[in-house]
Amino acid sequence: MSDTGAVKALRESSARRPRQQGTASRLVDAALDVLRHSSHADLTVRGVAARAEVAPATAYTYFSSKNHLVAEVYLHLVRQVPYHTDVNETRLHRVQQTLRSLALMVADEPELAAACTIALLSNDAGVPAVRDQVGSEIHKRIKSALGPGPDGGTVSALEMSYFGALVQAGSGAFTYRQIADRLGYVAGLVLDGDR
Repeated sequence: MSDTGAVKALRESSARRPRQQGTASRLVDAALDVLRHSSHADLTVRGVAARAEVAPATAYTYFSSKNHLVAEVYLHLVRQVPYHTDVNETRLHRVQQTLRSLALMVADEPELAAACTIALLSNDAGVPAVRDQVGSEIHKRIKSALGPGPDGGTVSALEMSYFGALVQAGSGAFTYRQIADRLGYVAGLVLDGDR
């Protein structure tokens, strides 16, 4: 998706009035609750709307599909991941903690992890813009962990490592816990000598 599309999606989400934002948040919270108790296949926008006490037509004005809604759930979870910026820690430790926190946010919830993987890999309307926002959130956390004036190539290498790791975890090649450990190792390689 182009930067223009991402900017448009950010404008649309930030332009929501408080009541609209509240409705969207209730829908995301309800979807998260559903996914913690059932699978992606069992989730429907209509069912989430009922749980959030929102009319189905209203839910579809916010989220064009099930995958769009689940992608927003993942974005919500990413935004909950703390920034690791303690200057008393080494840059490598901050980056490792950031990547670990991001990797482990769905580690203990396999149905939720699977649903988010399916949703984020789809090209349903609305999903590419959410995927761009997820990328932006991850970029900010990695850049912040690196500290002032990080090299763009280093940021890109760490982002690519993280997203590649997610695909491996989503495919079942590794668990999210294994991925978290491997990301720590990769961060050490990328930041070689930065102990």
